Amino acid sequence: MGILVDENTKVVVQGITGKEGTFHTQQMKAYGTNIVAGVTPGKGGGAVEGIPVLNRVKDAVDNYGANATCIFAPPPFASDAMLEAADSGIEVIVCITEGIPTLDMVKTVRFIRKCGAVLIGPNTPGIISPGKTKVGIMPAHVHKQGGIGVISRSGTLTYEVVDQLTRVGLGQSTCIGLGGDPIVGASFVDHLERFKEDSETHGAVIIGEIGGTAEEEAAEYIDREFNKPVVAFIAGQTAPPGRRMGHAGAIISGGKGRAEDKIKALKSRGITVVLNLGQLGKTAQQVFKDA
Repeated sequence: MGILVDENTKVVVQGITGKEGTFHTQQMKAYGTNIVAGVTPGKGGGAVEGIPVLNRVKDAVDNYGANATCIFAPPPFASDAMLEAADSGIEVIVCITEGIPTLDMVKTVRFIRKCGAVLIGPNTPGIISPGKTKVGIMPAHVHKQGGIGVISRSGTLTYEVVDQLTRVGLGQSTCIGLGGDPIVGASFVDHLERFKEDSETHGAVIIGEIGGTAEEEAAEYIDREFNKPVVAFIAGQTAPPGRRMGHAGAIISGGKGRAEDKIKALKSRGITVVLNLGQLGKTAQQVFKDA
């Protein structure tokens, strides 16, 4: 069934008239995503790919029933775009933008949670429920509809892992990129709770990386409540302390966030951890064979 988005989701694209917004609107529309409107303040009245461009997200909600958004606004304006979406009643907010000021994100995440919306990102490739819809920039051709949920802190590793799963015959229910900035919205645990309740998701793959404690928290939740098989991979196993690896959030600081600590936390709770990324597909095939 998938979580958060499906074929009935009505998407508005914020920043649709920009180069990235226009290109990925075309890609989402080609996949079958139901994009009902775009928003670029001051450019309302036009159209992109036959999609009406409006000045306000509230107009997309009131006039077209939009309930999800994909944001391509530049970093100085992305926080306001997320706040506007939440204030307008959007339920799922996907922010592709990278490098939003951290202090902006503190207040933004707090407000979005107060509104009861789900934030995916920022600095995320988005979310896709294969065969149904995609909201974001994930390459749709590597995905296959099925029963494995995928949650990842890394965009490019998501694509590699999904391609391996597809090649061994393991389709996906929903794939989600958490986002690579220091402060992001929904966590591993938030999405694992949704996968737990989804009857058509039979197992999960989590892709973590150095920095923060999100993976340790996920390990505790899986051990305590998640009753489906899980396969995990942690990127950055050779990263030196203090060196940022790829994402702003992927940095070991204050003695925390090391790959070995995350791997230990997962393994100690009986979770299958793949140390060699190239073996993830084959390992998953064995773990999920009876799922």
